[in-house]
Amino acid sequence: MRQGKFITLEGGEGAGKSTQATRLSEGLRRRGLEVLQTREPGGSVGAEALRDLLIHGETARWDGPTEALLHYAARRDHLVKTIWPALNQGQWVVCDRFADSTLAYQGYGHGISPEALYGLYAFAVGDFAPDLTFILDLPAELGLARAEERNSGGARYEAMDLAFHERLRCGFLEIAAAHPKRCVVIDAQQSRDAVAEAIEMALQERLELRP
Repeated sequence: MRQGKFITLEGGEGAGKSTQATRLSEGLRRRGLEVLQTREPGGSVGAEALRDLLIHGETARWDGPTEALLHYAARRDHLVKTIWPALNQGQWVVCDRFADSTLAYQGYGHGISPEALYGLYAFAVGDFAPDLTFILDLPAELGLARAEERNSGGARYEAMDLAFHERLRCGFLEIAAAHPKRCVVIDAQQSRDAVAEAIEMALQERLELRP
């Protein structure tokens, strides 16, 4: 039985997830908590190898089903080697992306049926789920512009057309609406400080953490 909490950050390209994951992790450590910050795809040796296959190359390198299978292979290794051991040791885990991204990107983006993705989730993850998910929301066009400025190396997904990224945004918002107890939507058009403050307020409210 896990003792720590599992917090995920989700959203489209350029939403600022990595920055806010770092700030959130630092804030939790200031509370005296042991925190592991990680990411998907990645977070374990095997998953990082798969990450390189997924985020680099031509946009048509993989079709939707292949992408989904690769993401879940990486996720399973990440859970087994990194996330579950950390939680069982009492650490809090802050993860930049998790299964909601697969549902958004491969489901809403590439048209894979939700039922197929739910089946992969049940097989690879089981009944495990995040304690809290922050969905950083902003218009797709703005997010892509930000992503281009930072040149983050996730060029394969960033190179997909605007319509794809607009479907992602709709997908994340629908996921949040379907899971209101787990998900909190944060306006990512705000300044980094304002986004961090909104996350902190939601953290205190949802997980009853003192500042």
